Amino acid sequence: MIKKWFKTRADIPLIIIMLISAFLNGYNIWQDKYVNTYYTTAVASMLQSFHNFFFASLDSAGSVTVDKPPVVFWIQTLSAYIFGLHGWSVILPQALAQVGSVLLVYLLVKPSFGTLAARLAAFAMATTPIAVAVSRTNNIDAMLVFTLLLATWLLFRGLKNSKTGLILVAFAVVGVAFNEKMLQAYMIVPALGLFYLLASKYNWKRKAITLAGSAVVLLIVSLSWAVVVDSTPADERPYMGSSGTNSVLNLAFGYNGLSRLTGDQGTGGSRGGQRSEQNNNAATNSNNTNTDQIQTTPSSDSTTTTDDSGANNMTAGGPGAGGQMSPGGFGGNGQGAPGGDGQGGPGGGPGGNSSGGMFGTGEKGPLRLFQSSLSGQASWLLPFVIIASIGLLAGIRRRNITQKHREVIFWLAWLIPVAAFFSVAGFFHHYYLIMLAPPIAALFGAGFVELWQQYRERSNWLSWLLPVAVLATSVFSWFILQNYNDTIGSGWSIAVLIVGIIGTALLVVARMKSEKFTRYAIIASVLAMFIGPVYWALTPIVYGGNSMIPQAGPTQFGGGGGMPGRNDGNRGSGFNGQQAEGIQANNQTNNADNPSSDGNTSNTQTSTTTEQRSSTRSRGMGGPNGSQSLDQKTLSYLQKNNTGETYLFAASNYSTAAPYLIEAGQKVIIMNGFVSSDPVYTVDKIKALVESGQVKYFMISGGGGGPDGGNSEVTAWIKEHGKVIPTDEWKTTGETSTAAKATDSGNDTTNSNASAQNGQGGPGGDERGGSGTLYEITL
Repeated sequence: MIKKWFKTRADIPLIIIMLISAFLNGYNIWQDKYVNTYYTTAVASMLQSFHNFFFASLDSAGSVTVDKPPVVFWIQTLSAYIFGLHGWSVILPQALAQVGSVLLVYLLVKPSFGTLAARLAAFAMATTPIAVAVSRTNNIDAMLVFTLLLATWLLFRGLKNSKTGLILVAFAVVGVAFNEKMLQAYMIVPALGLFYLLASKYNWKRKAITLAGSAVVLLIVSLSWAVVVDSTPADERPYMGSSGTNSVLNLAFGYNGLSRLTGDQGTGGSRGGQRSEQNNNAATNSNNTNTDQIQTTPSSDSTTTTDDSGANNMTAGGPGAGGQMSPGGFGGNGQGAPGGDGQGGPGGGPGGNSSGGMFGTGEKGPLRLFQSSLSGQASWLLPFVIIASIGLLAGIRRRNITQKHREVIFWLAWLIPVAAFFSVAGFFHHYYLIMLAPPIAALFGAGFVELWQQYRERSNWLSWLLPVAVLATSVFSWFILQNYNDTIGSGWSIAVLIVGIIGTALLVVARMKSEKFTRYAIIASVLAMFIGPVYWALTPIVYGGNSMIPQAGPTQFGGGGGMPGRNDGNRGSGFNGQQAEGIQANNQTNNADNPSSDGNTSNTQTSTTTEQRSSTRSRGMGGPNGSQSLDQKTLSYLQKNNTGETYLFAASNYSTAAPYLIEAGQKVIIMNGFVSSDPVYTVDKIKALVESGQVKYFMISGGGGGPDGGNSEVTAWIKEHGKVIPTDEWKTTGETSTAAKATDSGNDTTNSNASAQNGQGGPGGDERGGSGTLYEITL
């Protein structure tokens, strides 16, 4: 029976595409130890109690929530409950969600445009670079896109079968998506509404009633969790992290809403402007710079200072005292490579073309998605889609709107507003661009088949659109690739351009003289258009990735992948994914202060290997303290001296607490959220915890991930009433851990020492913890 089903029903190419997607999303994810440490820490605490689970609490005590709604974290927690808490177990839901998105794109395109179009669309979705990169982490966006595609599929089915119930369910699913990433889910609501109006067979009165009912369902589902949380007394639930006002609605419409458009990093509360996600990302990226690739160009503007509260003040690229960033992001000039030559990476844009924008996302404007800082993430096929849309809509008439036309309008209504948002938005990360992947993939598959049919008819000017689209897309791919010639070699960009020109020439010859070249023309054309995105989709595997702020591209960690013409002297010299967000790495200062014995640090650039990149991922690249790990000496000391306290210790930031929550499963209090200005704890609350015997140890460290300073009065009280525990009693010394690390991984000790001097790590690990201090308070 199974064999018969495969012969009659199964689409073997689709199965192969889904397997390719599964490989791209899942290969080697078991090497990622902490992934996005912020979210994994929350999952660890959510496993400890239903109270923490429901509110998506960041710590064991239910002190503060993560800065996103809980649905994706509920799924990740269930996965961790089944498989155990590991990096791969919290990544798995997103990896599977991306495979599901590939299938849904296929199912959405096939009914109207045919099997070939559906396969091409599915393959385009599977190989969209940023979709692959973010699916290999525990960030939310891959699950969000899957949920929105599921809502789209339900709407399409409901309209096809005239079932109002399915239409209402579709909008309810969008409400679920709102509880995954808030207002970002609403970006496709106009497209859903427009498609319903165009495709519904009912009269306008019935359409209005159904849409009104759908809107009600959407709002009820969207606000259900928010209403429950905001109606719960504040002392019976965690503080809403990053909200500024302890309100889910303010979080949704402020920090996770309009602030993304305006670029305003305040949380909306009275203290929201003091420090924000921008500052924490600065700490994240500067502390999380991998030790396999160190910036070697000293700059007088790149020094980093730490005040008593542990807040980092970065005068180059990161927020300075006023929380502002230099226009170029990092290094003062925003260039994507050491030495300011503009070569080598997505941060600020290869070639220096598009170095502006917060977190290296380019300059605002209608061509932002084509700038070198963003184009490699999701825009590879955009020129083809733009030209193909002309052919897809060429035959539309007011009284002759076909189902194909309606679906094209739907995908354009998804694509255009999302593209417009990212063209003018003040604050977003590269991985948000996964929102562009479904409409681009669907329109590419549908458009290719449509242009091919028009090409074969040879009737009018429409038959020339296919060669033009192939050539434009190939040239654009060359533009993206040639910016990385110093990293991957010039062979890739030249090969794409040559293959694209050959494909275009063969299409022209076949169009004018003989059809015998048509097959070769199509093969060359498809090859030219997919070489670039497939390469970029493989880069998270080949080069490693940043689990905190994922990007695609060959300059994540430097290393392999070159072709003839490649300059191996620049191996590893490009900025990695964290730095590409526009933040100057602390390692730049350390290299300036600690040059190698031969007067330069080139050895730290060229020693990168695949083994080292894997080692970096296994050390928890996602956390603000990427090299931090569990310190058994610290754990043993705290457990041995625990006299019945509920919590092992209280930490000043989540990165300090992370190893003890994630690896050891201990109960730990986190006194600050992601935005350290959140007023999570007061002196009275801390004092009450101590007096009631719930906690007596406090770890104050100067690392990132919510640096101390969320409440300086609390820090001052702890220092005043606490007894400092000598470091050698509880903490592994820097010499011991650095030597052990060099022995275990074979990494260059110069890299380890550079990392050790960054103040990274908190209490877990070694002298990477830098300013970490353990206090004991008994009242």
